[in-house]
Amino acid sequence: MSVTQQELLQGLENPSFWKQRSLADWLWALLVTVGGGYAWSRYHTLMDDYETAILAGSTLALAVFGWLWRAVRPLTLAVAGLSLFAIGLYGTSLRAADDSFFLKFLLSSQSAIMWMSALFVMATVAYFIALAARSDYAGKVASALTWSAVVMGFTGMMVRWRESYLMGADIGHIPVSNLYEVFILFCLITALIYLFYEGRYRTRAMGGFVLLVISAAVAFLLWYAFTRDAHHIQPLVPALQSYWMKIHVPANFVGYGAFALAAMVGVAWLVRKRADRVAPQGFVATRLPPAEMLDDVMYKAIALGFAFFTVATILGALWAAEAWGGYWSWDPKETWALIVWLNYAAWLHMRLTRGWRGAPLAWWAIIGLFVTLFAFLGVNMFLSGLHSYGEL
Repeated sequence: MSVTQQELLQGLENPSFWKQRSLADWLWALLVTVGGGYAWSRYHTLMDDYETAILAGSTLALAVFGWLWRAVRPLTLAVAGLSLFAIGLYGTSLRAADDSFFLKFLLSSQSAIMWMSALFVMATVAYFIALAARSDYAGKVASALTWSAVVMGFTGMMVRWRESYLMGADIGHIPVSNLYEVFILFCLITALIYLFYEGRYRTRAMGGFVLLVISAAVAFLLWYAFTRDAHHIQPLVPALQSYWMKIHVPANFVGYGAFALAAMVGVAWLVRKRADRVAPQGFVATRLPPAEMLDDVMYKAIALGFAFFTVATILGALWAAEAWGGYWSWDPKETWALIVWLNYAAWLHMRLTRGWRGAPLAWWAIIGLFVTLFAFLGVNMFLSGLHSYGEL
């Protein structure tokens, strides 16, 4: 269990946690409940009992999440407001996008995702400018750009979900079904995890490093969209027509996002330690956070990612049993998922029981990102199996 999860459980089990809830907290919970009820009342005819349970659980989780991290509240309200506005503009026809300025240039799924991509790249540049110039203003701009990118990305995903149903009830599905959609999810989750640690440790000096991996994902996303027309919504293959996809894929990508963040923080750690040896009072050493802080963020990110990846792997086994009749088949995707799990289990073992710190774990986190990348993307490119619907 990760440190973050332990803190969450301890907080929920503490009677004072509930006594400390303010009126704003309870109004937030009420608002989220009303939103969940509205979603159910409008779309329950398209949902089965399992999906209704997922909606109820997601509503409860969002309410508690908003209590523990208040920045989630304005994010949720912004995404909900923009998404509902776009859905209202669409009405019952996708053709509305041809006549609406807001849909055509801002709020259709593809427009919003393009804005997300541009904002992430601009945020990457702004974070490095803030780091180099030690500019608090540039850092605030970088954070604002990152938050804006997250808003536009989630809005694009929500609107894409609705667009798929406007194409036909038999086509409609949650937008986490192919490489194009999950790369968007990866960018958003990685950015959210980073923003959480940015606020918790009160430093923006890690931002440029973490946003680099997001910008790399954006570059792949744009290449994939423009060369393969991957942005077009396609019907689900039979194996993906399951409520399991709604919980397995997001849990998986919390793991991937946390592992990517840990790797980039590992790069920052190595840069900082080299600077400490070569020029302790030099340009780099005076701008990056202390190595101890970077080591702590790397550990917590991997612990968080490992916890979610473990849950995702269990959910994937349950899904496989339903779809293919067996929990495990040594399919290439399953095999590499196990390799990823063992890799980070060993990382945590060496950290917690052997007391490893510093360079070995930083390098291990970086190498682990390439192992994870192959499991995520390389398997689809070079190997075939039951998961071949994710091919490039």
